[in-house]
Amino acid sequence: MRLGGGADMRVALFVACFDDAMFPATGKAVTALLERLGHEVSYPPGQTCCGQIHWTTGYHREAADLARAFTGAFEGREVVVTPSASCAAAVRAAYPRLARAARDPGLARAAEGLAVYELTEFLVDVLGAVDVGAYFPHRVTYHPSCQSARTLGVGDRPLRLLRAVRGLDLVELPAAAECCGFGGAFAMKNADVSVAMVADKIRHVRGTGADVVCAVDNSCLAHIGGALSRLRGGVRVMHLAEILAETEPA
Repeated sequence: MRLGGGADMRVALFVACFDDAMFPATGKAVTALLERLGHEVSYPPGQTCCGQIHWTTGYHREAADLARAFTGAFEGREVVVTPSASCAAAVRAAYPRLARAARDPGLARAAEGLAVYELTEFLVDVLGAVDVGAYFPHRVTYHPSCQSARTLGVGDRPLRLLRAVRGLDLVELPAAAECCGFGGAFAMKNADVSVAMVADKIRHVRGTGADVVCAVDNSCLAHIGGALSRLRGGVRVMHLAEILAETEPA
């Protein structure tokens, strides 16, 4: 389901389990940002994991159970927004396949009835907001996560938002479309390849001279940030939402 318009919306926030456990500041940033833009934000307490990792590793029955719990938690919500592109992709792309595999037409209908957006899609496409009143006086580069670029097709929405941030110096990341090497279980099952991939990524990041590398998936940022910290690279990782939530000091 897709929505039009964007004034005074009631937004249900889905904070991915990875973010909830390791990056709680991201969910807080999304809430602060959307409330600053005049929208009511709620956090349905029944939400848990969307089931993405279970689906991609072959635990389809368990993934279907989590999908049913997810659709139940967000049933009847006007719009669902998440700062996790990979989770938004799972709900929109994997849930119909999950429902077919489980032979569960009820799950298919429930998934179809949800309007689930990754944050930058919601800001640009639904709210029509590019300048969100942010202020961030730092040199920043942007890493497009694979799920955001390939499954959701967010395109230049994150870059448009970043270009509108006052004080921000946006620099292009060379070979930006290359995977950082995380890929969920891929990083554990193929550690040597994963390390080689993130080494290429951080070489490009450091070459930009950026103070901060941002993305719309904290899982990628955890991988990139871990490699940067081991090299004492002097570059911070931040979710895009945290940059957009920053404002000029009073």
